[in-house]
Amino acid sequence: MENVVLTIHLLLTLSLIGVVLLQRSEGGGLGMGGGGGGGAVAGRSAGTALGKLTWILGIGLFATSMALTIIAAEKSAGSSVLDRINDAPAREEPAETGLDGLDTLLPPAEGDDAPLVPSAD
Repeated sequence: MENVVLTIHLLLTLSLIGVVLLQRSEGGGLGMGGGGGGGAVAGRSAGTALGKLTWILGIGLFATSMALTIIAAEKSAGSSVLDRINDAPAREEPAETGLDGLDTLLPPAEGDDAPLVPSAD
C-alpha cells in the first residue's frame, strides 16, 4: 500500500512541476509588484485550465502526503528511536590487530636504555 501511495505521490509531484512551468508568467517575480486584487489573496478562483489543474494536483499532493504520514505513523507501532537507547554506553573492546612485534619498530622512550635494534642472540 505504501509503495502505491508513494508512486502516486511521485507522479503528482512531477506533474505539478510540469504544469507550473507551463503556466504563463504574470510578471513581478516572486510575487512582488502588481497592484492589488491578485491571486489567492483576493479570493479569485483560477481562471485557466492550467490554473485549475494546478489546484487539483496540489490538493492531490497534500492528500498523498497526509496518507504517507499516517502509514508511517502506523508502522512505528508507538515506539520511538529514543526508547531503544540504553542509559549505559556500549562497552568497547580493544580490537586484535595481529601486529605483535610492532613495538620493536618504535624508538625508545626517554630514559629507556633499550637498544634500537633487537639483539641477534
